Amino acid sequence: MSAPERRQPPREARWETLEHSVQGVNKQLNQDWYVAEGSGSASDPLILAVADGHGSAVHARSHIGARCAVDLFAAQARTFAELARSEGPDGTHSLSWLMNYARNELPRQLAAAWQESVLAHWDRHPDTVNPAAEPPPKGRKLLLYGATLVGAVVTPQLFAAWQLGDGELTVIGADGAVALPLAPVEADLGDETESLCSRHAWQLVRVHWAPVVAPDRTPRLIVLSTDGLSKSFASDEGFAQFMAGLDQRLAKDGGPDDVREALPGWLAEAARYSGDDTTLVAARRPEPDAADHGPAPDEPRSDA
Repeated sequence: MSAPERRQPPREARWETLEHSVQGVNKQLNQDWYVAEGSGSASDPLILAVADGHGSAVHARSHIGARCAVDLFAAQARTFAELARSEGPDGTHSLSWLMNYARNELPRQLAAAWQESVLAHWDRHPDTVNPAAEPPPKGRKLLLYGATLVGAVVTPQLFAAWQLGDGELTVIGADGAVALPLAPVEADLGDETESLCSRHAWQLVRVHWAPVVAPDRTPRLIVLSTDGLSKSFASDEGFAQFMAGLDQRLAKDGGPDDVREALPGWLAEAARYSGDDTTLVAARRPEPDAADHGPAPDEPRSDA
């Protein structure tokens, strides 16, 4: 009698990522920052984030604020993903516990850490133009570093995202539908936007919460972008069509490599129209067949 075939656990899909950023026309430096890391497994969560420094003299250090925002979000997202896979004092953290953490604790800790980080930067690098002047009050120091943030984390069980201020989270569903789940109810007026330097900033954070009920119903494309991209289109419909086209290009043979090659040119064209720094990070869920090839990300390898 032959030994029964050993059933292997389902393999976890490795998300493919692509990212790029271009400096706005006539800008002295790029005030955006971004990150795209992880495969989407339980031990290596997919983490995406873009931040947009406000620019202008009032926000002269916003490029530093944007980098702090992304770095601190990535740290908070890793902690959140670890909480999602670990057990608390009473057992595995429930979805309701994790949802409450995502909606309240993470934004509170992120906003507090950002303020602490940029104020510490000011203490290390105070104003050198007029060192004899009285240091500005705390609120004016924070304004110098003002930035927006869009961030997301994906594990085999959860997809959650957070947004403060402008920018876009675009989700292409398993059925190809394009959605912007964190779009504000009312669009910001002009260049005004909510910010990490706002009072009670954590309370302004919008949260998208989407537990994964079935792997094949997970979004097939997640895109985060700064508003330099959306402002380059004459209408919201044009922006949605661009995202649908991006999904279609990625689905073709050689699509990810072709898109990576073309992305800098697309973003440069967008920045030419919007005049703003333009950044995009995206993650594409591989087709189910692709996920069946090669060892699972968390499986140990043996050359024996």
